[in-house]
Amino acid sequence: MKIVYTSGTFDLFHIGHLNIIKKSKSLGDFLIVGVSSDELVQSYKKHKPIISFEDRKKIVEAIKEVDLVVRQDELTDPQLLIDNKIDIVTIGDDWKTKKLDGLEWAEQNGLDVVYLPYTQSVSTTQIKKSIIDGWQEDK
Repeated sequence: MKIVYTSGTFDLFHIGHLNIIKKSKSLGDFLIVGVSSDELVQSYKKHKPIISFEDRKKIVEAIKEVDLVVRQDELTDPQLLIDNKIDIVTIGDDWKTKKLDGLEWAEQNGLDVVYLPYTQSVSTTQIKKSIIDGWQEDK
């Protein structure tokens, strides 16, 4: 059985998030999704998510392709990969130019790391900007 791991913030859940989850599941038999804790998101995005960790976790758990959801307190934690016997790690290709120690560890230890195409038509940042711009136009 091939076990796939992907992770994300999954704030303001949209089609790009669903695309990553579906593509990740298609690569293996069992999909584990790491949902970033509010503290982790704060540490690298410099702001907390709009939706709480518990609610984001419940949303991801409700997706039929997802077999298990885990809390992610580090970006690509090697111990989490070991403990869950991960074979394949997937991540959006928007992370390809960013150095993540956990991904380097995964590659060095024989795990497949697959960069999946980023959905260009939507992002949480774009959604937030549209909301803010819309409110400003209404004033």
